[in-house]
Amino acid sequence: MTIAESYLDFATREARGVSAAYERLSLAVAHDDELLALLGTLPPGKRQPNLLFGVVRWLGGPVDDPAAFHDYTVAHWPAIEAQARARATQTNEAGRCAVLLPVLAALPQPLALLEVGASAGLCLYPDRYAYRYGEHRLGSGTPVIECAATGLRPPDRVPKVVWRAGLDLNPLDVTNPDDVSWLDALIWPEHAHRRARLSAAAAVAAADPPLLVRGDLVDDLPALAARAPAAATLVVFHTSVLYQVPAPRRAAFTEVVRKLPGHWIANEAPDVLPCAGLPEPPDEARHNVLALDGTPLAWTRGHGQALTWFA
Repeated sequence: MTIAESYLDFATREARGVSAAYERLSLAVAHDDELLALLGTLPPGKRQPNLLFGVVRWLGGPVDDPAAFHDYTVAHWPAIEAQARARATQTNEAGRCAVLLPVLAALPQPLALLEVGASAGLCLYPDRYAYRYGEHRLGSGTPVIECAATGLRPPDRVPKVVWRAGLDLNPLDVTNPDDVSWLDALIWPEHAHRRARLSAAAAVAAADPPLLVRGDLVDDLPALAARAPAAATLVVFHTSVLYQVPAPRRAAFTEVVRKLPGHWIANEAPDVLPCAGLPEPPDEARHNVLALDGTPLAWTRGHGQALTWFA
């Protein structure tokens, strides 16, 4: 897929109906030869819309008007390029816990959670948040996470978590203002509810920080998993992470994680972590596949806003 095609795909399958600003911006970049040429000077893994738009937002640039965005990006390209090379799309969306919760709640309790690509670790607290699946609500904490669930009776309890750890090449710290500002910049412009959710989830993590380890998802996963308490069910999970990992390393990770005790929950795009026998997705939007130990269970949206169960 060319750079232009990737921006068209982002506009039509991810941003459409979710962020009008990013849909306009992505379509404009896809037809902007000057910006495409600048993006072509970056490594392939640093060209994606979320990273470019997040960097421009973090630097204080405009993302609501394509013409202003073009002018700002061209004028400030050296700073944008430096940040794009240094940073990664570490979106830490606590809303994703809503699509993980049905699986987590059904596993033998208590749980020892280990998130791969944990960012600041906000998805390590599914037991501390509250949830609303239509009229069904559970949990007593904050934030309250809403999810449109189809084909599934929502769980009637939150999981019991006795250990939580995260593995990331560059763990973020919710007590560090620079790290929090980057997480905020990665939230799409119109999503005030996600900014409020980030603030509430960051307060939960800051009050009881998880174990966050800087390391590689293949080389360092077994040692961190070995630190989990033996009396708990180990659950290694990840969501929207593996697209940043080269295909050979994804295969190596899959081999390593399958050998660990406990369970493995993946929530990734089907072209990133293929699953056999998938039904048609609910619509043309981009969906992840929620899978337990390699068995696909449901289609999910990227921020946890919807789940369509098919297992």
